[in-house]
Amino acid sequence: MKIELPRKVLMIINNLQLHGYEAFAVGGCVRDSILARRPEDWDITTSAKPEEIKKLFRKTVDTGIEHGTVTVLLGKDSYEVTTYRVDGAYEDNRHPSEVRFTTRLEEDLRRRDFTINAMAYNDEVRLVDVFGGMKDLNHHRIRCVGDPEERFSEDALRILRAVRFSAQLNFPIEENTAAAVKKLAPTLKNISAERIRTELVKLLISAHPERIQDAYLLGITKVILPEWDAMVGVTQNTPHHKYDVADHTLHALKNIKRDKVLRLTMLFHDMGKPAAKTTDENGRDHFKGHALVSEEMARKIMRRLKFDNETIKMVTKLVCYHDYRVEATPQNVRRAMNRIGVELFPYYLAVRMADVKAQSPYKRRKKIENIVEMRRIYREVLRNGECVTLRQLAVGGRELMALGMKPGRELGSMLSELLEYVIDDPARNTKENLCKYVKEKLDL
Repeated sequence: MKIELPRKVLMIINNLQLHGYEAFAVGGCVRDSILARRPEDWDITTSAKPEEIKKLFRKTVDTGIEHGTVTVLLGKDSYEVTTYRVDGAYEDNRHPSEVRFTTRLEEDLRRRDFTINAMAYNDEVRLVDVFGGMKDLNHHRIRCVGDPEERFSEDALRILRAVRFSAQLNFPIEENTAAAVKKLAPTLKNISAERIRTELVKLLISAHPERIQDAYLLGITKVILPEWDAMVGVTQNTPHHKYDVADHTLHALKNIKRDKVLRLTMLFHDMGKPAAKTTDENGRDHFKGHALVSEEMARKIMRRLKFDNETIKMVTKLVCYHDYRVEATPQNVRRAMNRIGVELFPYYLAVRMADVKAQSPYKRRKKIENIVEMRRIYREVLRNGECVTLRQLAVGGRELMALGMKPGRELGSMLSELLEYVIDDPARNTKENLCKYVKEKLDL
């Protein structure tokens, strides 16, 4: 098998080989190349020790030198080059007690998580596949290298990674590997929130985010996202829905593009429904206020998983407004743009569309037509430069103070009132007209 290695990867491998060392591209880059997928990163493994690697390349960074990893810098690109190693005993489901370097590639491959990630390649030897990675690729399965319980005990994050790879590649998890996942899922409690977050996001933005349900069936969400478990089986006896809350969420996730903010929004948008659910005397379910409950839950979960503040801000706002339904009129769209944010408004429309498509056929066509019309009006508002924010008002605080208003709450309230006045009719947004409005309002 021939893999086309990037020029700079070849340069690194050839340089190491020229000086008497073994060197191979290894791991995910080999897997993705075989699958005709574009690798995100190219990792290199070598028999050379870290200090020997550093002598052979002009620019390097000690990114993980205690574990044998040196980052080689070539122009604007960087490549991790790691010495063949054998990990010692794992005492905390996270870190080996020691790392020993070895001269044998097979020993290095043996410590890796899944067979499809335990293949190496260079142009001289070609594919090195000691543990059946190619066979598992051909059979479309995720299988651990060696004993799955041993692999998961070494690093519990691999339990979540199994589902993540399953979602990215659309491969089922091999039976023995799945059994070990289920048995050892509780050990995920030992993994940092940051590492959990990274894998969860990768799962969500994959081609098959619905495989988060596999994480539920295998006992993973019970540990890392128990709020999901609470949604499973919660019925929605209403004309607008045909799935329970969890199944509706799965369909909504599939209906929206592979964007971190959008996928997180769909994950959380109805998470407050179990807590908000009531059933009337006719057996019809209601979920009054569920958007606000979902918003607060999303905020708590994202803080727990150490998301950055900007992502939290965007996602929680979209969750809050995901069920905001208005007739598609210019006034309504301008007001919605003001409330939700001009930049965030396209996200809101995408969330609304994904939500509606995951509901029952009841009034679906009418709902979709309304969203499409809102999108058209939104673009028209932007094209015409119509005022929807305080920043776009023809007057500001300085002009109002020139009319005799004092800085403070009253001035802020007047600016907000002027904005509402202009949102109703963009033609009103002139300095002359707004000053006249203020004078009449204040009897000046």
